[in-house]
Amino acid sequence: MTNNPTFEVIIVGGSYAGLSAALTLGRSLRNVLVIDSGKPCNEQTPHSHNFLTQDGKTPKEISTIAKAQVEKYESVTFLNGLAIKAEKTNVGYRVETSMGATYNAKKLILASGIKDILPQIKGFKECWGISVIHCPYCHGYEVRHKKTGILANGDAAMHYAKLINNLTDELVLFTNGESTLSEEQTQQIKSHNITIVETEIEEVVQRNGQIDHLLLKDQSKVSLSALYHGPRFLQHSDIPEQLGCEMTEQGLITVDGLQRTTVLNVYACGDNSSMRTVAVAVASGMRAGASVNFDLVSEAF
Repeated sequence: MTNNPTFEVIIVGGSYAGLSAALTLGRSLRNVLVIDSGKPCNEQTPHSHNFLTQDGKTPKEISTIAKAQVEKYESVTFLNGLAIKAEKTNVGYRVETSMGATYNAKKLILASGIKDILPQIKGFKECWGISVIHCPYCHGYEVRHKKTGILANGDAAMHYAKLINNLTDELVLFTNGESTLSEEQTQQIKSHNITIVETEIEEVVQRNGQIDHLLLKDQSKVSLSALYHGPRFLQHSDIPEQLGCEMTEQGLITVDGLQRTTVLNVYACGDNSSMRTVAVAVASGMRAGASVNFDLVSEAF
C-alpha cells in the first residue's frame, strides 16, 4: 500500500466493533481501511458468552471467523499496525501509524477499545478474564452456585452485590481496606447473608489462572472459585483525546444514538464508548457503520 492514500472511511481498531463496522460499510461498497494492532483486551479470556450463535467460543475464534467474512468484501483493506495520531484536514482526517505511514479519510470510526488498570495484587493479573471476572452476563453462569467473591467498595460494591446475589448463595464482599459503604448499604448487603471483609488482600493464590484462595494481609485465607472486579480503565488510544472528543464521567467516549462523537465526522463504537460485552460491541459497530454510510449518502445525494 502506498503512503498517504485516501479512503472514504478509516476504522481504528479491528476487533468485534471495528469488524462489524467494516462489514456494514463493505456491504455498502465503501472504500474502507481497518488499522489494527492485534492486541485485544480480552486476549486472556478463555471463553466468550452471551452472544447468540457464538456462545462458549474463544474470543479468538469469534474474531477470526469475523475477519475472514469481512475480508471477502474487496473494498475493505486491512493494515496490521498501531494508529498513534489523527488530525483534521480540509477533507476529513489524516491518521498516522507508529511506523510513520499516513492515511486519509472523509470519516473516522474509533473502535480502539480500552486498557484495564488492574490492582497491584500478586496473582491478580494471571487470573484476569479467567477466574477473576468483570461481568456476570458474560461469565456468571459458569461460576453459578459456587463460592464467589467481589472486590469492590462503595456504590460499585452495592451494584455487584445485587447482581451476583442471584447467582450464588455463597458470596463474600472484599472492600480491600476500610469500607466506604453507607450504613444503609451495609445493612442491606448483610441482610442477604453476604459477608463483608475489610482486611486488605495480599495475594490471589492461583494455578493456571484458576483461583484457589485469597490470602489476606492478616494471613487468613478465604477459598473462592471466582472473584468479580470492575477495574479502572483508560482509553486504549490517545486519538479520542487528540481530536477533542468529549468523555463521560466514567471515561468513555460520548456518543449519540448513531455512534457519532461530539467531533464532526468522528464516530466511536465498542468498549471505548459502551457496555463491555461482545454482543454490544458488534451491535454498536454495525450502528456506526450504518451511520457513516448514511452520512456519506446524504452528503452525495
